[in-house]
Amino acid sequence: MASSARRNPACPCGVGKTYETCCAVVHNDGAAFGVSAEALMRARYSGYVLEDRPFLLRSWHPDTRPKNITFSPNQEWLGLTIVDKHRGGPLDTEGTVEFIARFRHGTDYFELHELSTFERLDGQWVYKTGNDPAN
Repeated sequence: MASSARRNPACPCGVGKTYETCCAVVHNDGAAFGVSAEALMRARYSGYVLEDRPFLLRSWHPDTRPKNITFSPNQEWLGLTIVDKHRGGPLDTEGTVEFIARFRHGTDYFELHELSTFERLDGQWVYKTGNDPAN
């Protein structure tokens, strides 16, 4: 686990729980990659914050998964806002989550605004694609 999570027990996903009771459960034992598309989205955001490459690749749909993920040493994730979600609950097989992730790269600040699609594959939620909701 990255040192930032040790210093601050709050989960990076912003749900208001400690990391150990929130996204760590999904990162460490899978926990069906979350009970919903939103839970997986939050765990994936925390995965980027903590640079958990193995989890991010495991939770990516095999049809769209990249071979590798690289992290920028000058990037700092600053917060996640869930804008909207559609389906993606315990009884669904697909869902979407629209989110805004704020980050700093060097001295510049950015927002990643994405509409992500998720699919339940073999009983586990996986990230499939992401698009700019404005397009």
